[in-house]
Amino acid sequence: MEHIKDLRWKPGMSSADLVEQYKTTGFQSIELGKAADILYKIWSQKAKLVLSFTSNLATSGLRGFFAQLVELGLVQAIVTTAGSIEEDIMRAHGEQFRITRFNADDIELHEKGHNRIGNILITNDSYMRFEGIMQGLIDKLVADKPVMTSSEFLAKIGKTLDDKSSFLYQAAENEVPVFCPAITDGAIGFHLYMARDRHKEFSIDMIGDFGRIITELSPDDRKAVLALGGGVSKHFAILSTLISGGADYAVYMTSSSGWSGSLTGASTNEAKSWGKVKDDSDSITVIGDAAINFPLAAISALDRLKKEGKL
Repeated sequence: MEHIKDLRWKPGMSSADLVEQYKTTGFQSIELGKAADILYKIWSQKAKLVLSFTSNLATSGLRGFFAQLVELGLVQAIVTTAGSIEEDIMRAHGEQFRITRFNADDIELHEKGHNRIGNILITNDSYMRFEGIMQGLIDKLVADKPVMTSSEFLAKIGKTLDDKSSFLYQAAENEVPVFCPAITDGAIGFHLYMARDRHKEFSIDMIGDFGRIITELSPDDRKAVLALGGGVSKHFAILSTLISGGADYAVYMTSSSGWSGSLTGASTNEAKSWGKVKDDSDSITVIGDAAINFPLAAISALDRLKKEGKL
């Protein structure tokens, strides 16, 4: 049995060194240390990883880190939400998101045409330029193929982008499917709706996407789920493992708790009751801000892989 050890700063200490000390510090730091170990196992054993994240995380600077993980061949499928798609495209077209305060004056922001996501701002002008981009783009894509799954649609969009920090670009380049089961739940939904008015035959085939994700993984695969945040993206990701026997590895990072019965706060242990995570899986739930916890755990695992010549 391990014992608690005192955390000590050392000159030149890396984030990987810090996470190593976390393993014996206490509370959620121990869980974060376990998450780093599981990510190392996932990537060193080349398990098929389904990465899910909510749109707020793609609004943040984690967007580029997601793209880098895809570029490194460490992600085999992505599940996300409409806001992620919109803001990845915006950033790929040069939009900049400003930093503000959590306690900003929201009435004043509204009057100025600024939309707040926590302590990040996106302007109405950015959304207007996004509308112009999407109208022309959808018209071209529909002319080529009027009925597409969301993963096909997003792969085609990724091919039009020229930004290596875009997860849509990297996913398209590396043939990693991006699923968006709630693709109409955002500004992009309006553009899809208006495109249907211009092209009566246009449709996004969500049933086809369901079929694709449940056949993406087989019972013979070593399977892993990394769920950052919750909601529909998390459920669609873990549903993919249910049909093929459950995940061998699972890392959840959430700021919610399981007391309300919500999926967002549900733990990897709860997922075992559904068969979405195997009984003998290597799994952990880390409670806290994924914008802090995920880079720490992932970079620790990546540093270890690099030192061992596995990356």
